[in-house]
Amino acid sequence: MTDIETLHTVAELRARVRAWRANGERVALVPTMGALHAGHVALMEAAHRHADRIVVSIFVNPTQFAPTEDLARYPRTLDADRDKASAAGVDVAFAPDAVEMYPNGFATTVSLAGPALGLETDFRPTHFAGVATVVAKLFTQTTPDVALFGEKDYQQLAVVTRMARDLDLPVQVIGVPTVRESDGLALSSRNIYLSAEERRTAPLLYRALNEAAGAIRSGLPVAGAIEAARDAVRQGGFALDYLDARHAETLAPIAALGDGPIRLLVAARLGATRLIDNIPVPD
Repeated sequence: MTDIETLHTVAELRARVRAWRANGERVALVPTMGALHAGHVALMEAAHRHADRIVVSIFVNPTQFAPTEDLARYPRTLDADRDKASAAGVDVAFAPDAVEMYPNGFATTVSLAGPALGLETDFRPTHFAGVATVVAKLFTQTTPDVALFGEKDYQQLAVVTRMARDLDLPVQVIGVPTVRESDGLALSSRNIYLSAEERRTAPLLYRALNEAAGAIRSGLPVAGAIEAARDAVRQGGFALDYLDARHAETLAPIAALGDGPIRLLVAARLGATRLIDNIPVPD
């Protein structure tokens, strides 16, 4: 069994952080929903470059799941998560329960616009309100100098970055590149839901994005490259939610390579599993 310190209440967390601050130490936060994998470990390893102390939160946040989504079956593996965090040199695992995070009478959420509009919210309209609210709480509970998020959830990274800036939250939000399997599939806690056949098909998403990026770089109009990628994903057996080109900083729709840095983003269902991915279009 790991010996990592595990805290379950906000009061305990704040006391631990105060002690670190009294010693002049910088603090990093890695927010997670558990079911940790190599992508999460990459966030923890990156945190060492920015801070003296690291907190990993492990909390399956109910407010970011719609009633039809997989909250009940989302993997919960706290002991294994603590082992991985300990091996990565994390100081504290913060593992509150839902009542600690949302006490009786809780009635406040963060209202969003800008990068939160479109893409995910076309299909999960309440998702980012739940994400932003829990992240804002984690920021105020932990008061980190830096917080690290994976680029796999690129829209989430943009939403959190915008929220921290708009609300003057004193934390630097840092994006960490997506960690992939050898065949290109982005690591995700939901990959365990894929059947063997679906797992063989899943890397098509990454290939389709790369083909679209290459086509755009070679001069093909953005709209044409995107439509070809959508066709490839559908023909591969996915039910496509979206595949689109957006401005990499604002996530506003973008029509041409010269209009700014481009990020290609996709979400699609393979069987019962929803997968997301994204890549930049190189300058």
